[in-house]
Amino acid sequence: MAGVTMSKLHILIVDDEWKMRNLLRIYLMREGFNVHEAATGHEAFVKVKQMSFDLILLDIMMPDMNGWEVCRNIREISNTPIIMLTARVDTKDKVQGLAIGADDYITKPFESEELLARIHALIRRSKYVQVATPEVTKLEFRGLEIFVEGRQVTVEGRIIDFTQKEFDVLTKLATHRQRVYQREELVEQIWGYDYNGDVRVVDTHIKNIREKVQRNGLSYNPIQTVWGIGYKFNAPQPSA
Repeated sequence: MAGVTMSKLHILIVDDEWKMRNLLRIYLMREGFNVHEAATGHEAFVKVKQMSFDLILLDIMMPDMNGWEVCRNIREISNTPIIMLTARVDTKDKVQGLAIGADDYITKPFESEELLARIHALIRRSKYVQVATPEVTKLEFRGLEIFVEGRQVTVEGRIIDFTQKEFDVLTKLATHRQRVYQREELVEQIWGYDYNGDVRVVDTHIKNIREKVQRNGLSYNPIQTVWGIGYKFNAPQPSA
């Protein structure tokens, strides 16, 4: 797929059948995707809360929480593209899945070429929408304001001097408050896919951000470290 490096993209497979997960993993790894797995709906929802994915393959018929429930829950916190997988051919199932937020639907058994074509098409579409969506002009939190278009940050009304990358990291996290970002994701989205340096550069920038805002009077740490995963924005909304 032109313009997007497959080896940098993360796909979550959600299916209670090990054989199906294994088959899908083989298909996806051959394409160069980074593959993650969940055997239950609850496990999938936890993973989605912990990190962001570029696409989710979601089975409908699972014992603990069916795919429709999982899709509905995911849509409350994430716009990650979802392709639903099922052995059922009833049109009502497809309509129900699309109505609650799924982006596509494929019936088992399927050819690997069709599945991969749908995955590529959906990722292309989602990347375009992310680029085309207008940015929020102002992000406001308790004691902290981020003026996106003007690339300016204030703490308690005082302008704070940030480097370009520090501002980009802070804005990325603040714009997606519900997400936990891995270092690699932040590097890819801010430094670019061609960056060959150490991903720990993210740690340095976040350390600088924290020190600057707290040195200038912010009473809390706006960026939370999620151990073993990455970082998440953690600033409270302004008081009413």
